[in-house]
Amino acid sequence: MKKCIKYLPQHADITEKDEQFDAPRFAVAPMMDWTDRHCRFFHRQLTQHALLYTEMVVADALVHGDVDRHLMFDRDVEQPVALQIGGSEPEKLAHSARLGAQYGYDEINLNVGCPSDRVQSGAFGACLMREPELVARCVEAMKGAVDIPVTVKCRIGVDDQDSQVALDDFVGRVFEAGCDGLWVHARKAWLKGLSPKENRDVPPLDYDRVVRLKADWPNRFIGINGGIVDLETAARLAQQLDGVMLGRTAYQNPALLADVDTVFYGEKPSLPNMDKVRDAMIGYAHQHMDGGGRLHHVTRHMIGLFQGQPGARRFRQIMTVDASKPGAGPQVIADAFAAITQAKRRDAA
Repeated sequence: MKKCIKYLPQHADITEKDEQFDAPRFAVAPMMDWTDRHCRFFHRQLTQHALLYTEMVVADALVHGDVDRHLMFDRDVEQPVALQIGGSEPEKLAHSARLGAQYGYDEINLNVGCPSDRVQSGAFGACLMREPELVARCVEAMKGAVDIPVTVKCRIGVDDQDSQVALDDFVGRVFEAGCDGLWVHARKAWLKGLSPKENRDVPPLDYDRVVRLKADWPNRFIGINGGIVDLETAARLAQQLDGVMLGRTAYQNPALLADVDTVFYGEKPSLPNMDKVRDAMIGYAHQHMDGGGRLHHVTRHMIGLFQGQPGARRFRQIMTVDASKPGAGPQVIADAFAAITQAKRRDAA
């Protein structure tokens, strides 16, 4: 049985002794178009304990749309997994949170960090940092609807806000409303003038601001996100905060996830068994395609697995080009892994 999530800061006074983690020390960030259920199944082959997130699901889609399509996931494999919701209407968010809990998610997370025009036009995401009272009402409504943790993912500020003053006010209000944990992307979001891609790179990182926030709230869970490119940096930040969250690095170089359980959860070091990963993904691809899915839905998340290793270019080629050909089946995955084995043998000869 997997250990479940308990959102307590690492330095809190804990008297209860059980088999739960004190906090999800490592998480893979929610990423639109990337962290779907196929991606999460793949990532779970590499780390048993990291907290995985869905893509952001808009509350309106759960109120008016196909709930199964948005929320179904493999509870036997993917957990612990959190549902991220986007919205700004407390009643809709409470309804969405309730659905998430019914479907078995371990956490509900409110997106207060996405800067895209589409999200802004819906009056949610990062623009909500200007409305801390509204976010507090949203959190309070979600907390009243579920018994699982409700968290918020935000930026350190938006546009010309003073990130010292505005962030303190925002955080104080959401914690007072009952927020169980805060994940902070350590950059401002510029809502006008920068694209979503530029907002992930151009505004300067300010890890110290998040560390100071933790010092102000020692008994609350505060995790950090943004620009973390390796586990060494992640582990260093984890010494000062309650959790670290990797996004693009974890997706584009997923092999680093194979060390997460050792670095963050005390597992004994061991080499990742890529034969088991291969076999699991072949079986998963068979199941997905038997249900009418396409091979590319699965393989597109795997192309960075052997980044920087002999045969990686050929692996990527097979996983992208060959997987998209008419009639392509799970054998493509076996062929791609075989290319890595062959390259390593040539390299060793």
